[in-house]
Amino acid sequence: MGRLGTETAFEVLARARALEAQGRHIVHLEIGEPDFDTPKSITAAGVAAIERGETHYTPSAGILELREAIARYLKRTRSLDYDASQIIVAPGAKPIMFYAILALCEAGDEAIYPDPGFPIYASMINFAGATPVPLPLREENDYVPDLAELRRLVTPKTKLLILNSPHNPTGGALSADAVRDIARIARDHDIWVLSDEIYADLLYDGTHHSIGREDGMPERTIVLDGFSKTFAMTGWRLGYGAFPKPLVDPVTKLVTNSVSCTATFTQRAGIVAMDQRPPEVSEMVTQFRKRRDAIVAGLNGIDGITCRTPQGAFYVFPNITGTGLTSAQFQERLLNQAGVAALAGTAFGRYGEGFLRFSYANSVENIQAALEAIRASLA
Repeated sequence: MGRLGTETAFEVLARARALEAQGRHIVHLEIGEPDFDTPKSITAAGVAAIERGETHYTPSAGILELREAIARYLKRTRSLDYDASQIIVAPGAKPIMFYAILALCEAGDEAIYPDPGFPIYASMINFAGATPVPLPLREENDYVPDLAELRRLVTPKTKLLILNSPHNPTGGALSADAVRDIARIARDHDIWVLSDEIYADLLYDGTHHSIGREDGMPERTIVLDGFSKTFAMTGWRLGYGAFPKPLVDPVTKLVTNSVSCTATFTQRAGIVAMDQRPPEVSEMVTQFRKRRDAIVAGLNGIDGITCRTPQGAFYVFPNITGTGLTSAQFQERLLNQAGVAALAGTAFGRYGEGFLRFSYANSVENIQAALEAIRASLA
């Protein structure tokens, strides 16, 4: 248990809620959760399934209809060829990360993960007994891995490479050329790849490129995705992984041994999300783009802060070194003095020092209020 880390966003959220309970007004820019309601057609499908009595166990890997819908979705949106039998459904996308790392990594192995990056990557690699190897993502490279550096990090012990595009916390995205070059490294060194594509449908500039499309990669790539971000379904707990065939049975056993299965009515709602893509989704993306532009412009107008325009997700990762504060100091000042909840870049790894992560999953009005409070706190 001592090898497990945590997710700081939830800790900061708890502290912000405690301040609110004392009467403080807090603008929440810390948690990675869409502030929109789940589209009504999706909700209706879930409610209808409950009313039909679909509240019982399902096969551990998920109901066939949803697995087929996911396979169609991946083919239609990303040109990925997976059979429904290769899709495993879980209560959220995070369990897929757990299962993939537990299935592949053990003591003596090394796993390369992005830094800054989602903190559960390193946590789970550690928990499995393997050695986490950070792959630095630098602002000057637009948060795209340096391929020469990636090659140097690969050793005979390297078992797994984790990719995340669009990327949390920076909003960066991998180009087609970068994906192709990374695939070549994985093939040359016989490395498994866990491709975290949870933000693939929240891309504002360019096209999403999945490494699972590259030659020789379907048999060594796990595609991780879910419904929380694209369809505003965080509380529904619904995610999935597309697995190479040799991993399907072992990972299904992990599902059986841990959560048994995913709620049937949640899966019925997921079918509507996959097959219909309700119009509210496109409107949500439009609103996120407006918010992105507002927060980037506002942060760049504050002395001591510079901010690149992210390509996807709903995060900005501004450079705050010009303020003279560390990431942790700035996080504390914003929460306690400005009433703005954000995350220190170091919550995502040591290469996040000098940065802060803001989630712009909040209204433009609240973002503008937060920007004014940030400016005042630095005056």
